[in-house]
Amino acid sequence: MKQDTGKYYTTVITPKSYAHGLGLKELWQKRYLIWLFVKRDITVQYKQTIFGMGWYFISPLFTMFMYIIVFGRIAGIPTDDVPQPVFYLSGICLWEYFSACLTDVAGTFQKNASLFGKVYFPRLVSPVSVVISRLFRFSLQLGTFIIVYLFFVLKGVHLCPNWYLLLFPVIILIMQGLALGLGLIISSLTTKYRDLVNFFGVFVSLWMYATPIVYPLSYVTNPTLHKIMLLNPMTALIETFKYGAYGAGEFSWSALCYSFICMLVLLVIGIYMFNRKQKYFIDTI
Repeated sequence: MKQDTGKYYTTVITPKSYAHGLGLKELWQKRYLIWLFVKRDITVQYKQTIFGMGWYFISPLFTMFMYIIVFGRIAGIPTDDVPQPVFYLSGICLWEYFSACLTDVAGTFQKNASLFGKVYFPRLVSPVSVVISRLFRFSLQLGTFIIVYLFFVLKGVHLCPNWYLLLFPVIILIMQGLALGLGLIISSLTTKYRDLVNFFGVFVSLWMYATPIVYPLSYVTNPTLHKIMLLNPMTALIETFKYGAYGAGEFSWSALCYSFICMLVLLVIGIYMFNRKQKYFIDTI
């Protein structure tokens, strides 16, 4: 009887320090896991619900009507001569995608504690899959915006889409990087400091009002305050989309480049902190 002369292993799992990289090579090798997580997240989002994916349409429309009543009718905030439903929906769709990605990525360790404790795989798979899976919901909400947009166009409202709308994929990419990078930083911090979770919720809410969602950037006439708002990397992204979609708002290549640089910095710091924290995650969670 012939016996085996040796054993062969194709993969050896050892602790990684990531001193010479961010672990992106390992993430790429396990890219099939990202697709599995994406399918899981999309299924879970509307499973066992009354309206299913209908909530994706109801949420932005309900928010839009509230903004029209509160900010449009009561507060009387202008919308750069753009129909209020179009103006508010353009900001709502982008912000809801960003905030949802940021919130879900920030809760990566807490939400996947049981899974992380049972089997090894690159932990970055989970937050990356969240950012991708949220695109499904975002595409449906964006479809709602397009329908409302075309409705007003057919009514004869003069909207001026232009070539800057081609920057839309760049806007989404930067937005994903910002949400992923900042979310990883927050996730790494809240693993040890649990009370930061409460601050995070308030921070996201305040951040929305510091972004031109319910008001145009032109409404901020104070020069100092205007410059402070441009320090918000989300400001340039929202304004660029609005400028490309209907010709209102402010566009600046320098502001867009600033958002891109912020994204790169946050992404590198976030991945580095996340990879360092994952080694001790089970001991501190």
